[in-house]
Formats: sequence, structure tokens, C-alpha cells
Amino acid sequence: MIIVFAVFLLTLLVITAVAVVRTENLFVAVMLMAIFSLLMAANFFILDAADVALTEAAVGAGVTTVIFLGALALTAEKERSRLTGRGLALGVVAVTVLVLIYATFDKPRLGDPEAPVHQHVAPWYLEQTPELIGIPNVVTAVLASYRGYDTLGEVFVVFAACIGVLFLLGAPPPKRTTPRPAATSGLRHHLVPQVVGRLLVPFIVLFGLYVQFHGEYGPGGGFQAGAIIATGLILHALLEGEKASIRAIPRGALFGMVVGGALLYGFVGVLGMLLGGNFLDYSVLHSDPVKGQQYGIIAIEAGVGIAVCGALMSIFHAFAARD
Repeated sequence: MIIVFAVFLLTLLVITAVAVVRTENLFVAVMLMAIFSLLMAANFFILDAADVALTEAAVGAGVTTVIFLGALALTAEKERSRLTGRGLALGVVAVTVLVLIYATFDKPRLGDPEAPVHQHVAPWYLEQTPELIGIPNVVTAVLASYRGYDTLGEVFVVFAACIGVLFLLGAPPPKRTTPRPAATSGLRHHLVPQVVGRLLVPFIVLFGLYVQFHGEYGPGGGFQAGAIIATGLILHALLEGEKASIRAIPRGALFGMVVGGALLYGFVGVLGMLLGGNFLDYSVLHSDPVKGQQYGIIAIEAGVGIAVCGALMSIFHAFAARD
């Protein structure tokens, strides 16, 4: 039954992707891409990749859609038709599809315990995580402890992306020859979005906090929690208007969250060195090495969540502040 449902979702993915490419209306394309992200999230859940599914649903279908709509407000409604280079593009797509199909012939069966990925370090992670770290979610242990350097790099990638967007959109726009329209008040005068949105925002933020502090025991962690909380805050901004959102959390505070989250992660690593261990060695944070690992994971996951939430909100306001 699951295989049938997975095939159905994959068919919808193909149909949606073709529709995105074929449509000339950019608004329709953005909405179809949001649907594509939701379908991808459903596929990830079927594959037991709940952590990735949460991120895809929050970022792909939620935050990214709003940012695309903000970018769409600065462009034309219709895509400009380009007749040159279409044959080359079709050729590249056809070759890529053939290569991917050929590569799947050597792919191990889904869930095969003899697959190469299960013969390397995965058995060691599964056996040693309860003893060394003492948390049931091995994914969190891998990302936050065993591969702490990789996750630190990802945090600074988010930081750099935020800085880049702010540089691109932070420049003052050219002087207007016509008066600037009054700042939008959001959806205050629309009853249904107000009622539904105000009901959902607290639950979205609460769920984000649950994902943040429950990541050691189930799907979740800092990246997912930061994206989910940012989704709730962006929904609040859409309902109440950008000015109300800025009054609640000023832009300086958002940028401080981005910097502070990244610095908190790095500080945990430096603290381990000051206590006689290695960089990002959490076991020295407590007399019990297992407790030290747990404290370190909680601290760096908090830094990740703060940085991701601040970055997504800063990028949203950078788009929303444009004329």
C-alpha cells in the first residue's frame, strides 16, 4: 500500500514539475512550487526521513513561497518568452534524465541492510550512541556531535547567505517620481485570514519550540525548529503588517539572533577547549561525559535554531521593505 501511495506522489511530483516549467504566469509557478515542496515533504515522510520532511515543509512550502512572492512583487507578472537556446536546454535535460535513470540500476534496494551505507560507520553510530551520548535519536547525535564541524559550517553558510541577501536588498532604492504608497497593514481587514491566522500562529511557534527541545528524542532539532518558528512569525507579519512585526522584533534584534546563534555554537566549541578537551568536544562540559554530550547538544542546537530563525526573518523583511 505504501509503495502504491509513493508512486502516486511521485506521479504528482512529475506533473507539478512539468506544470511549473510550462506556465508563463509567475504567480502560478510560485504556487505550484509550494505544492511541489509539500509533495516532497510527504515523500520524505514515507522514506522515514522525518527531519528532512519538517524542513522541506517549513522552508520549501512556507518561508520560500513567501520570499518568492516578495521577489515577484518586484518583477513582471508574466515570464518573458525566450526562443533561443531551447534545443540546447532540452538536450541537457534529456541527457541528465538518462544518466539518472542509468544510475538507479546500481542503486541498492530501499531498506536493504546489506547496502554499502549500512556497512561503513552506520552500525557504529547505532551501537555507540546510547553509550556515548545517551539519546535515542541517532540523527541528532550524528549531526550535532559526531559531525559537529559540518553542522557548524552549515550555520555559517546560513549566516553568509543572510549577509549576502541583506547586501543585495539593503541598498536604498532609486528615488521615486511618484509618492510612495502607504505601508501595508497586512490582512487586518480580511476576517477569515485574521481569525485562522491568529489561531495558528501560537500553535506554530509552540510546535517549533517542541521540535527544538525534543530533537534528542524524536525528529527535529535547531534547523527545523528555527524554520518553523520563522514561519509562524512571518505569518504574524502577513496578518498584522510589517511595521507591527518590526515593532515586535526589531531588525537589529533579528540580526543579533543570526550573529548570536553562530557565536553560541562556536563558544560551546571553545569552552570545550578551555576545559581541557578538543574543539566541539562536549564530554568535558560535565563530570559525567554523557551528560556533557547532552548539554553541549542542547546548547549548539539552540544556537542553530536562533541563527536560522533570525536569518529567515531578516531575509523576509529585506524583501518586504522594498517598494
